[in-house]
Amino acid sequence: MQNSDSISLLRRGLLVLLTIGAVGLIGELVLLEHYEDTPQMIPFGLLTFTVIVTAYHWWDGERRSLRLFQAVMLLLVIAGPLGMFLHLKGNYEMDREFDPTLLGLDLWISVIRGEAPALAPGTLVQFGLLGLLYAYKHPALSSKDP
Repeated sequence: MQNSDSISLLRRGLLVLLTIGAVGLIGELVLLEHYEDTPQMIPFGLLTFTVIVTAYHWWDGERRSLRLFQAVMLLLVIAGPLGMFLHLKGNYEMDREFDPTLLGLDLWISVIRGEAPALAPGTLVQFGLLGLLYAYKHPALSSKDP
């Protein structure tokens, strides 16, 4: 039984790390005023939903709450590359408007180093994968309940 207790403790630790990270990132987005338009609200919504669903699953622990948790984690994994694309697109448009003569490698270096951090939305992918790692072979998935 000690092995299953250790695994359970590790799973709880993953949920704590996920929650701390999500709350921290919400705070960072607020500080960065990342709410100027509707697409910028997507990470707020997903991260808030992450915290709520994680807390719900923490107390419930059943298959239904785990499936909801997995769905939210999958949304985070999808939202990360979408956010990266939007950051790169915004940087590209800003660079082209600011200096239309900028081309080739110089343009792409400028886009990657632009005002919107190109890789920052990748944090959502990390959180989603952390959550999916938590759910991997979770005991609640082997139960017969729907």
